[in-house]
Amino acid sequence: MAAIRGRVPSGARSGPYRGLRAAGARPIMNATAMENGAVRIMTWNIHGGVGPDRRRNLQRIVDLARRQTPDILALQEVDSRRRAVDSEDAFTFLTGALGAHSAESKLIAAPDGEYGHVVISRWPLSGTVFHDISVSGREPRAAIETCVATPAGPLHVVAAHLGLSIRERRWQARLLASVARSSPARTVLLGDFNDWLWKSSVQGILAELLPVRTHHKTWPACRPVFALDRIYCRPAATLGRNWTDPFARTASDHLPIIADLHLTGARDARMTHASDLPGP
Repeated sequence: MAAIRGRVPSGARSGPYRGLRAAGARPIMNATAMENGAVRIMTWNIHGGVGPDRRRNLQRIVDLARRQTPDILALQEVDSRRRAVDSEDAFTFLTGALGAHSAESKLIAAPDGEYGHVVISRWPLSGTVFHDISVSGREPRAAIETCVATPAGPLHVVAAHLGLSIRERRWQARLLASVARSSPARTVLLGDFNDWLWKSSVQGILAELLPVRTHHKTWPACRPVFALDRIYCRPAATLGRNWTDPFARTASDHLPIIADLHLTGARDARMTHASDLPGP
């Protein structure tokens, strides 16, 4: 897994990085999915934990994530800036509450806190690399690449939050395709792609390499119109039932995407897309 060369955004780290167990961490548990031979994965842009009431409340994020019981969780827009003086750092709070292992990409460092995204896992991470996908003059961006040691074998995970301009996203998508192609293991690319176009867009660039993806509309959470948040998989049979959670509109401006991934060949034939239904 070779890192893409380039400037590493402020607050990010480049090179191997092992997820650490946070003090008092309560690992994500998904016994039902594991009994069915599936690994549950979730991606969510949490908007700093700010809901439609304009209140920052990370406990709402934790409660909803626990309701979905993901084994692997990617969170974007984790923001500890402008927090109350006596409140806990957002990265520390979320990783401590939701998982045993994590990789944090802190892209912006300010005197009052940090901003970025994180991958949280029930199982150990290895070979983690932060890839600089920033474009000059735009907000710093990085992709988190890691290998999750699931009971069904290694899972190559790439988590990202792409930029706001079309040209920026196209360039970033090509870099992500290169990262996703770097591993022979089953691969998942997930996050907020900020993209709703098809021709010459992120979707078009990634479609050949990652043949299946989720299609749920996630933004704005109050009345979703655009499918900005997605989970891409390779091979195609990996992606099983997938859904979103409408209750998340109380906690963020995005809805999450949740999917059951089938990593064993015995269940591959039964993998299909699900309609836009609340999770179990």
